[in-house]
Amino acid sequence: MFLVQVLLYIAIAVVLIFPFDIFYLSSRYFLLRTLWRIALPLQASILFIPITFPDFFLADILTSMAKVFSDLERSVCRMVHQQVATIAWFEADSVCGSHSIAIPLVLVVPYLCRFLQCLRQYKDTKEKTTLLNAFKYSTAVPVIFLSALKYHVLPDMWTSIYRPLWLLSSVINSLYSFYWDVTRDWDLSVFSRIFKFNRPNYCSNLLYGRQWVYFWVLGSNLILRCSWTYKLSAHLRHNYLTVFAVTVLEMLRRFQWIVFRVENEWNKITKTSFQLPMTEVPKEEEKLLASINH
Repeated sequence: MFLVQVLLYIAIAVVLIFPFDIFYLSSRYFLLRTLWRIALPLQASILFIPITFPDFFLADILTSMAKVFSDLERSVCRMVHQQVATIAWFEADSVCGSHSIAIPLVLVVPYLCRFLQCLRQYKDTKEKTTLLNAFKYSTAVPVIFLSALKYHVLPDMWTSIYRPLWLLSSVINSLYSFYWDVTRDWDLSVFSRIFKFNRPNYCSNLLYGRQWVYFWVLGSNLILRCSWTYKLSAHLRHNYLTVFAVTVLEMLRRFQWIVFRVENEWNKITKTSFQLPMTEVPKEEEKLLASINH
């Protein structure tokens, strides 16, 4: 059984790096190059490689896969130590158990990469909003590690000190992330302009021009941002059905985030293009993939 799992992981890696022009070679290599820049944003700075839209777009998506990376690490740990998954989980203090310090360390990696990206963007552009964005990703760190502390402190200390701190950090992370989605990633902050449905303007027409779309995306994003805290908290991950449900909901939230995020970026590009003479209009793919001013 362990051999089959190892072969499966090797097969996936081989498909990604396969050098021949099959299985969408250009797309695979583009993905690998983007993942490399995400993993080492500061090294990219040394090589004078700018942070582009695909870099932080994919990095944002990877933050929704933090639990996936954590589960992958647990699977590799169990294969290496030849432990049965259910036994390893219930033997919580074992090297591959549910109380391992490796769980929060892996959960925080996507947020750390995105945090370093924001610092790199500030170095390149000197825009203060990139520091505010970096702060957003840093708010996930106390949620992850305060939750993990439940298994490493006395029960009284957890109840009286660390659990209230975890709840506070969860609220801050959820609300600040929601605020950033609405005001920055989707550019829906000017409600007085967008929600004039009786007299729809250019902005509301661009974003579908229907009331229920706005109310749905705002309400669902707020609720699902709060529920995602459940997946970042190791001490709440023992109910498998709840974890599965929250994972599905996060897929829905990230999908609708992608739709509005890409459309907002497209609106910025086309608006900029309309303001330039035709001889100075850059190619769309160059603006989308190579611009450092996202």
